[in-house]
Amino acid sequence: MLDLLPSAVGRFAYDRAAQSVGIVHLGIGAFHRAHQAIFTDLAMSAGDRDWAICGVSLRSRTVRDQLVPQGSLYSLTQRGPARSTSSIVGSVRSVLAAADDPGGVVAALADPASRIVTLTVTEKGYYGEVGGGLDLASSDIAHDLSSAPDKRTIYGFLAAGLARRRASGLAGLTLVSCDNLAENGARLAANLAQFLDRADPSLGKWFQAECATPSTMVDRIVPATTAKQIDLLETQLGCRDEAAVFTEPFSQWVIEDKFAGPRPRWEVAGAQFVSDVRPYEVAKLRMLNGAHSALAYVGLRRGHTYVHEAIADPHLGQLVIRLMLEEAAPTLPPADGLDPSAYATALLERFGNSALGHRLEQIAMDGSQKIPQRWLPVLRFHQAEGRQCPAILEALAAWILHVRSGPDHVADPLAGRLAQIWLKAGCREVARALFGAGGLFADDWTATPDDLQVLRSRLDETG
Repeated sequence: MLDLLPSAVGRFAYDRAAQSVGIVHLGIGAFHRAHQAIFTDLAMSAGDRDWAICGVSLRSRTVRDQLVPQGSLYSLTQRGPARSTSSIVGSVRSVLAAADDPGGVVAALADPASRIVTLTVTEKGYYGEVGGGLDLASSDIAHDLSSAPDKRTIYGFLAAGLARRRASGLAGLTLVSCDNLAENGARLAANLAQFLDRADPSLGKWFQAECATPSTMVDRIVPATTAKQIDLLETQLGCRDEAAVFTEPFSQWVIEDKFAGPRPRWEVAGAQFVSDVRPYEVAKLRMLNGAHSALAYVGLRRGHTYVHEAIADPHLGQLVIRLMLEEAAPTLPPADGLDPSAYATALLERFGNSALGHRLEQIAMDGSQKIPQRWLPVLRFHQAEGRQCPAILEALAAWILHVRSGPDHVADPLAGRLAQIWLKAGCREVARALFGAGGLFADDWTATPDDLQVLRSRLDETG
């Protein structure tokens, strides 16, 4: 089948059938297939062996149903302002839907050939409590702490897989979080340790002694694929790819050099291995992700659909520049080679890439899990210096309005709780109930009376 594709379509350069699975990936969505799977594909094309990926879809069956009929092959199309290029990716060897085959997921984690677990489960997949720690009150966490074999969370699956490895006398695993969380490796380690402390304290000690959880920073804009894009690609490839992924040319992966065992040579594909990821992740969270969230909530209220439309809006363009350079940049820890002004210029160019069609609604999902990472540390920093952040406060007001309509219309794990706060507090007091003393997010940032007045004014203007 690959021989029938146009010659311009790129192909992997290794015997795919001869590669053993060395990586289990939890959360095999479009981002993983445009990022970690590509780095692994290029490493194997450069000569690495036995690092094929077993992808796990923890909730939906969609990705499995797309990939399995295609032998887990898919195309990646990089779309820039001037040109697009497509290639076939071979690093994913198998795909499991956890809901249908929980035992298969545990077996993959416990397989002696598996040495690394990567994760892209989004912020909500970590089941973090507001203010920090694991949400032990979650029904999913409670389910996985029980003896039920059908696990629901990363912690349930990891605990079962690690227990089987320990019982078999196998080495531990390196667990590589690739989600947009500050200090994501440390966060994963702390939450998993908290889970294991309840489930099996002796396994918790084994995990801490035998496994590693490096932190990472990942960066690539990957919009959700549309049916129209798949239709158009079919005319170019001569065959239909239901699992096609579309992304920008840019990609970055910065990884803490802390592994429990061997790893692929991801550096041949451009990955950076460093002793401290934090400066990179903070810059990305507060500048790129923070600007993205502002574009999403303010842009949606101003009638925009796509990122490139929103950044072309003069008001939003100025708002994002102020957010990145005047508000976020002063909060960044020093890092060699990081020039916030140059970084902001590059981000504006990426945001303006109209070929991507990145929908604001996609970015707006799960805001309650994102804004504590992206905006609230910046607000807290400037508050300590006696300053406000007008751009972030405008964006924060837009988010408060965004979540008003409740779980039937808002994609957020706290949608019901946020709607109840709106119902009880009303427009005049909702900001205080969320960010005032004792508010839902007060542990991350407690608004001053002046901050609350700015938020109330914004809510009065637009609500």
